[in-house]
Amino acid sequence: MKTSKNKTVVITGSSSGFGYLTALTLARKGFNVWATMRNSETNNAPKKEELLKIAKQENLSISVADMDVNSDQSVIKAIQSIVDVEGTIDYLINNAGYMFVGITEAYSIQQAKEQFETNFFGILRTTNAVLPFMRKQREGLIVNVTSLAGRLTFPYFGIYCASKHAVEAYSQALRYELAPFGVEVSIVEPGPFGTNLLFTGPKEENQEVFNAYGDHKDVPHTMLKNFEGFYATDEAPNPQLVADKIASLVEAEKGTRTDRVVAGIDYGVIAYNNKVFPIQESLVKDALQMEHLLTIQK
Repeated sequence: MKTSKNKTVVITGSSSGFGYLTALTLARKGFNVWATMRNSETNNAPKKEELLKIAKQENLSISVADMDVNSDQSVIKAIQSIVDVEGTIDYLINNAGYMFVGITEAYSIQQAKEQFETNFFGILRTTNAVLPFMRKQREGLIVNVTSLAGRLTFPYFGIYCASKHAVEAYSQALRYELAPFGVEVSIVEPGPFGTNLLFTGPKEENQEVFNAYGDHKDVPHTMLKNFEGFYATDEAPNPQLVADKIASLVEAEKGTRTDRVVAGIDYGVIAYNNKVFPIQESLVKDALQMEHLLTIQK
């Protein structure tokens, strides 16, 4: 039987940022980590080699698998290949994502679809691929990394916020529906961190709309520069905080994991969550008479 310290963790978006740090953090705690990333043999080959080198030096259990969360075939192939080796998957950390920052109206419909393809549908793909194994063993944990932007709405982050709000709703529903199967779902909501996520998204395609905003069209760029300046100060939070929050959920006892954890500057989201929680619970317990969905089955 596996102990808690050699169970298998799959992490998406492990080539950088929170995913990279989480892979190292959990491996150093004794977990068997599969760090997944796209283009692991090309663009991200240096990151793959870096992780494997550290794993060898520190005697860590880290394997790297190629997986593009935008592709059904890639996700199914990667998850099945991991199960073929490990027998099952105990934890799934959905971290892969990127961010559109700009004039919301000036992003095309196609661009909005691309944002959702990674940030929302990517999570559905990996989750749907892993859940049959977790339901069968009646145990497992899915951690979806969203953002404060999944609870609050920032101007000029409209498309990104919409994708993260979608993940929040999906995760909450899944948490209830999987409780009878002993599978847990938790959300980690990072605040602003200097992980280069702000600069991963494309520019607005609709130049006519973009130019129609006049002086206001420069505001998103100014916001980004202000964030960049903040990240260079001593007051900027360390991204390791997010990896530690994820690790605390992974290490927690079954049935004790909270639905949401905030990491870093919260802009009032902790208070927001505390106010919404009893309303949400009352909906399920009292209005819908589904109290059994609030308890994780052992």
